[in-house]
Amino acid sequence: IAAGEKIPLSQEEIPLHGHAFEARIYAEDPNHNFMPETGPLVHLSIPPADPCTRIETGVRQGDEVSVHYDPMIAKLVVWGADRQAALTKLRYSLRQYHIVGLHTNINFLLNLSGHPEFEAGNVHTDFIPQHHKELLPSRKAAAKESLCQAALGLILKEKAMSDAFTLQTQDQFSPFSSSSGRRLNLSYTRNMTLKDGKNNVAIAVTYNHDGSYSMQIEDKTFQVLGDIYSEGDCTYLKCSVNGVTSTVKLLILENTLYLFSKEGSVEIDIPVPKYLSSVGSEGTQGDPLAPMTGTIEKVFVKAGDRVKAGDSLMVMIAMKMEHTIKAPKDGTVKKVLCREGAQASRHTLLVEFEEEEPDKRNSE
Repeated sequence: IAAGEKIPLSQEEIPLHGHAFEARIYAEDPNHNFMPETGPLVHLSIPPADPCTRIETGVRQGDEVSVHYDPMIAKLVVWGADRQAALTKLRYSLRQYHIVGLHTNINFLLNLSGHPEFEAGNVHTDFIPQHHKELLPSRKAAAKESLCQAALGLILKEKAMSDAFTLQTQDQFSPFSSSSGRRLNLSYTRNMTLKDGKNNVAIAVTYNHDGSYSMQIEDKTFQVLGDIYSEGDCTYLKCSVNGVTSTVKLLILENTLYLFSKEGSVEIDIPVPKYLSSVGSEGTQGDPLAPMTGTIEKVFVKAGDRVKAGDSLMVMIAMKMEHTIKAPKDGTVKKVLCREGAQASRHTLLVEFEEEEPDKRNSE
C-alpha cells in the first residue's frame, strides 16, 4: 500500500469461516481496579493445544512477572463454527488455565464471557461499569462440598506421608505409624479448622471403619470418600460427597490449598497458630504500603509534615502505569522510607507516621 501497489484481494474475496475469540490472560487484580501484579508463577498449567486452540505466551512455570514489562501472561485464542460455539470453547479453555502465585483476570474473563449481554453481542465501552456487580461480584463463601473436598485432600495427603514413613520403619504394623484413624470398638472423630476467606470453618471428621469419612459442618453432615493420584507433576483428588462424584486438581502451597475443577477454582487457607505466623503485610498503624513492586518517581512529603487522609504522599511507576500513594489517615509523617528513583517491593512500608496519643486521637 505504501508503495502504491494494488491489494491482491478485495474485501468481498476474503472468506469468513467460523468465529474466533482472543482472551488476554493478565497478572492483575480485577477486584482492586485491575492493579497489575508482579511475582513468581509458582504453578502454571495451560489448556492442551488443538487445531481450535492457540496459546501465545513467553513465560513458563517458575518464571517471574516483573515490573519491567507488560503484565500479560498469554493470549488464548479459540475458534468455533459460530459465535456460541467459540464462546463455549473459550470458557472451557479458561477453566483449564490454572495459575498460582499471583492474582490473574481469569475469573473475570469467565464472568465476562458468560454474561448474557456479552453472549448476545451487546458490548460497548461502558460494559464493565454497567454490569460491574455481575462481572466483579463480592466474594462468596465456599460451598460446603468444596470444604469437604479440601479436608479430604489434606487427610489423604497426610495419609500418603504416613504410609511412606511406615515403609521405612522396622515395625510396619505399629499403630503409632498409621494415620488411618482406626480405633478398637469405636470411631475416631477429629476436629479440623479451615479458613474460607476471613472466616474459620470448623469441620468434625469421623473416620469410618470402611475407609470413608463423615464430615459435619455446622448442622449438616456429609458422607465423603475418595483417593488421590498423580498425573505428570499434578495431583488430582477423585472423590464422592453425598454420592456426587467429581475429580479436581489439588495443589497445596505453604498454608493454602487450591482446588481446580470444571466449575472453577476454590482457594482455602489452613490456619497457622499465631506463634508460627509471620508479621502481617499491613503497617503497624495503618501506614501506607507499596501496592506493587515499582520505582518511586516523586516524593511529596518529608518528616514532620502534617497530612490529611487522601493527601498525595508519593508517585510510583510500574508496568508503564503511574500510581499515586495517598495518606490512609490524618497524621504527622515520622519518616519517609523511600527516596526518589528507588525500587520498592510490594507491601514495603513507604511512609511511617507518628504514633499519636489516644487522647489526641479522640479529640480529633
